[in-house]
Order: sequence, then C-alpha cells, then structure tokens
Amino acid sequence: MKPKSCILIGAPVDSGKRRTGCLMGPDAFRTAGLADALVDLSHPVKDMGNLTPASYNLDDPAASGALHALNQTIGWTHRLTRVAEDAMAQGIPIFLGGDHSLSLGSVAGVANYAAKQNRPLFVLWLDAHSDFHTPATSGSGNLHGTPLGYVTGRAGFGGFPQITNPVLQQNICIIGLRSIDAAERAALEQTDIHRHDMREIDESGIARPLAAFLKRVETANGLLHVSLDVDFLDPSIAPAVGTTVPGGTTLREAHLVMEMLHDSGLMTSLDLVELNPFLDERGRTAHVMVDLAASAFGRRVFDRPTRAYV
Repeated sequence: MKPKSCILIGAPVDSGKRRTGCLMGPDAFRTAGLADALVDLSHPVKDMGNLTPASYNLDDPAASGALHALNQTIGWTHRLTRVAEDAMAQGIPIFLGGDHSLSLGSVAGVANYAAKQNRPLFVLWLDAHSDFHTPATSGSGNLHGTPLGYVTGRAGFGGFPQITNPVLQQNICIIGLRSIDAAERAALEQTDIHRHDMREIDESGIARPLAAFLKRVETANGLLHVSLDVDFLDPSIAPAVGTTVPGGTTLREAHLVMEMLHDSGLMTSLDLVELNPFLDERGRTAHVMVDLAASAFGRRVFDRPTRAYV
C-alpha cells in the first residue's frame, strides 16, 4: 500500500479519571520508538508535540458534584475537537494518550471532518469497557467512561461542545468487552451499537466480527476511526493501565486485528489511550502498543523485533 502521512498528536489528558499517570503516555510512546517504526515502514511522520487544553475554569468539586475534573475535561474536548478536524486534512492523525476521555474530542473532530466530506464515520472501539456513560449515569464520576455516549449524542453533556455530527449507533463496533455496569448495559441494549464480548471471541474468534464490520465500512465508503485502549489487551501482556480487567485479548489476537485493519486500507485516524507509564514494567506496555500500531501500518507479525525485559 502507498505510504500514508502520519500526524502524531500528543494528548497528555489526565483528567478523565482519578488515578494519575496517563499524562506521561505521549512521551512514552515516543520513547518506545513509534515515529521510527512508522518511518521504517516508509510512512512520512509529522510530530505536532503535546497539546494543552483550551482555557477552562478551575474545577470546583462542590459545583461539579461527583464528577472528576469536569471543566478540565471540557477544555481538552474543545482543543482536541478542533485539532482533530484540522489534522484529518493533513494525513492520518494518531492521538497519543492520555486517558480515554481524549476521545470525546478526537472522535467529535473526526466526525466533523467526515461530515464536510459527505462521508459517514465509523468507529472501532477496542476496549474492555463500552464507555457509553453520560456524566449523569457515571457511578465513578470518571469521564473517561463517557466518550461513546458523547459522540453518539446522548443527553447530559451540558458545558461540553455541542455535537453537531453525531456518530450513528450502527456505525460503531466495540470488540473486547468484559466489564460493563448495570446502567451501561441497560443503555447499550437499547442501541444499534455492534458489541462483541470476550465470550463471543473465545467461541467464534476475533476475525469474524471485525471482517463483517470492515465490510460495512467499505460498502458505505466510510472513514474509520480506531480507538485502541491498553485494557483491550490482557493485563498479563500490558500491565500499564489503571483499569485492568483479566481475560483480555492475547497478543496474537490483537496483532490480527491490527493487520486486518492494514489489509483493509480503511483506517483514517487512530487513538492510542490509557497508557500509564507509572504502572509499566521497563516500558513493556509502551513497546507492545507501538508494535500494534506498527502492525496497523504494515508491519507483519513475523517482523516484530525481539525484546528482552529482564
């Protein structure tokens, strides 16, 4: 396939949850060699450095109730929405997180760009969680659990930028689910979102639902945003995440997903989120995520470098 211009966008968002450390994620991806891996695959790379949030009022815990860092997350959403829309015209933006609340902005911005191109946006959500909450339904008050609720236009996001181009529910596919609370499950069951939990993957494999989704994207001439959360992987493989859930995908399954994405040629933007280097083991998780990103851009599984962690 032809080389693709890759736009690295550091989004050190650390406001979406109470456990800190994801702000170090963008530089960890750089240190693990993401740019070099993409260049080795003949893709031009432009690194835009690390963003800062748009101006926001300091958060008042009394005013925001149980919600954590509401105003700061709104500031990040404003910034990322604008940057994402602009970056789509330059190449394939790769958002280096940062917690998953960065996708409030990255997906909204990409959706705005897709609408201007008169093309539908599809979203592949590789995650242990559905992130379909709203600020009102989130029991934890952590806004990294709300991006899909926001970009599909659910009510309850007062103060956030208005969603003018909501992502259609039937254009979303979640793979890797294994941790959903009761409120989220009830809401999801009323939607047309395609969702595939780990039991289904164990029984039928991961390639079948992904291939069916990619076929829908191709048929619709859609743009495809991929959001890869560290906890999509089993924590034995990728421990550097604050929301570990046992029973995640294997390294082989994850690489198959990324290779299928490359083979399809459909991916137009990418999130790499929830890497918390403070919880990592000698950069192990950062290297795994970089290897997966490289597979999405053309590295074959047998070309992976051998690494030692001892």
